[in-house]
Amino acid sequence: MGRLFLVRHAQASFLSQNYDQLSALGQTQARLLGEYWSQRNVFFDRVCTGPALRHRQTAQLVGEAYRKTGRNYPSPVVAEEFEEFQGEAVLAQSLPQLLAKNDRVRELHNAVHNSKEDATKRANFQRLFEAVISLWVSGEIALSNGESWQEFCERVNRGLSAFLAKSVKGEAAVIFTSGGPLSVAVQRALHLSAQDTLRVAWMLRNSSFSEFLFSGDRFMLSCFNSFPHLDDESLLTYR
Repeated sequence: MGRLFLVRHAQASFLSQNYDQLSALGQTQARLLGEYWSQRNVFFDRVCTGPALRHRQTAQLVGEAYRKTGRNYPSPVVAEEFEEFQGEAVLAQSLPQLLAKNDRVRELHNAVHNSKEDATKRANFQRLFEAVISLWVSGEIALSNGESWQEFCERVNRGLSAFLAKSVKGEAAVIFTSGGPLSVAVQRALHLSAQDTLRVAWMLRNSSFSEFLFSGDRFMLSCFNSFPHLDDESLLTYR
């Protein structure tokens, strides 16, 4: 059977002007993953990334650390299908209306703006984001010009099907992406509901990897949200 690793990107630059780049901690997380795989003789026949800068930077830094031991690391190929869902657009388009009629969203929004410390603001924003995205997933809100949850899942599954169709028997491959596409892969393996799939996305650690086994039409989850390379509590992040 083939082995497919899906990696959630390392920590991006949350609360900065440009979220879509790795933080200093994220760069460390990515290098540690490359070192971990190299030390344990994990080999890859193919490497793929989503199109976001944080996806590509994670793949690059993993590869640099991996190659330091003289091991081969294939050049990454970018696949647009593994882009994250448009969470920021969902939030921006739906928030004004939700603030007018949804008490829970209004409460969470106020908590974000009243936060005095970055850690508190980060946690409160995540609660607000999860609440709004849950409404989008359930179909209660929609983008005027953007993907629905169903369309997002269909896109990711098209990408997975195309990627797996190019595999050779017994190969090992890795895809660097975000929590959303990775949760769709778990849904594909375990046949989860939409809301359970979203819960999977919120659980994923930065630079964690999940392993899938595949052969023909079979696509099975072998391990989930693994981060043995992050052996210090200070290295563990969700955003």
